[in-house]
Amino acid sequence: MTTHSTTTTPRIAVVGAGPGGLVCARVLQRHGVAATIYDLDASPLARDQGGSLDMHPGTGQLALREAGLLADFLALARPEGQQMRLVGRDGRILVDTAPPEAGPADGNPEIDRGQLRDLLLRSLAPGTVQWGRRLTRAEPLGGGVHRLHFADATTVDADLVVGADGAWSTVRRLVSDARPGYTGVTFVETGLDDADTRHPALAALTGDGTMMALDDNLGFVAQRNSGGHIRVYVGMRTAEDWHQRAGIDLADESAVRDALLARFSGWSPDLLGYITATNTGYTNRPLYALPVPHTWPRTPGVTLIGDAAHLMSPFSGMGANLAMLDGADLARALIDHPTVDQAVTSYEKTVLPRSAEAAEGAAEGIAGAFAPDSAAQALAHMTGHH
Repeated sequence: MTTHSTTTTPRIAVVGAGPGGLVCARVLQRHGVAATIYDLDASPLARDQGGSLDMHPGTGQLALREAGLLADFLALARPEGQQMRLVGRDGRILVDTAPPEAGPADGNPEIDRGQLRDLLLRSLAPGTVQWGRRLTRAEPLGGGVHRLHFADATTVDADLVVGADGAWSTVRRLVSDARPGYTGVTFVETGLDDADTRHPALAALTGDGTMMALDDNLGFVAQRNSGGHIRVYVGMRTAEDWHQRAGIDLADESAVRDALLARFSGWSPDLLGYITATNTGYTNRPLYALPVPHTWPRTPGVTLIGDAAHLMSPFSGMGANLAMLDGADLARALIDHPTVDQAVTSYEKTVLPRSAEAAEGAAEGIAGAFAPDSAAQALAHMTGHH
């Protein structure tokens, strides 16, 4: 593979060390192609990586196989984490689906985001990720070459810039004016440490996987992570600035707790325990999504993967899976095609229709999960009575 104008090996800059960017660099390196990742975090430990992910056979697991890491993933994965439980607002368990009885590669086994990221980071050549490099702008120099300007006043020239820089991507501005819009739903994230010992009733209600209780534009999603931790999302269809309208300082834990309890007035005390028993505080997370479909014109020397390309609500269950498949597909195209231009053209022909379909499903998913009749919709969905 060469750049379109020269016979030299292209300089590939991946912006963002999320799952998609890491898979892309890993697959390239396995085939002898160098790539450098630039990430704004000061180090791999700079922030919490978030909850648990289910890796689907046709997307995330496929990408891990391409990266030569599927066996390592399966050794870490939690097949029991596929258990899905639907609970009524009265605390009764309505549906309880057990994970498949077959081996760990069957179905969509779970892994903590942090464990997945560590697995991918360890697989890369030393020095592949440059930490503490915040991209401020990308300047086209002509011929598909871009100069990346970083906050530390350094610059890097690249023949291909891969925008793996998430929801508020800087690279995306080179190809698209689209901006993520508020979905109308906010999650307030909280959690329980050492749940089986300290909160046995909530641990039992959660089960081994994910517990959902949805009704009338409100809901709880409790997700089992490794190490005895349960991550909880308290969801509500509400104004993006709901806390400002209510005069609540998000740093005031008791005020946030009281506001959430007021919203969920009349719900089972068992479920309200997810709000009151927390020992991790409350993090306000409005959910955003890019317009559907999000497309962009073929632009020499730049492309997008993951959330930069197709940010969608978590109700697709596909975000990280698609990001990793994007990264693997782009790397594979760069290996298989003679020029960068041909590779990126081929990749985008695959990724744009695929991500549009998934984003449409995600938009429908969040609309149904936070609707006046969400309890009935969720029950019909989980019992197959659509």
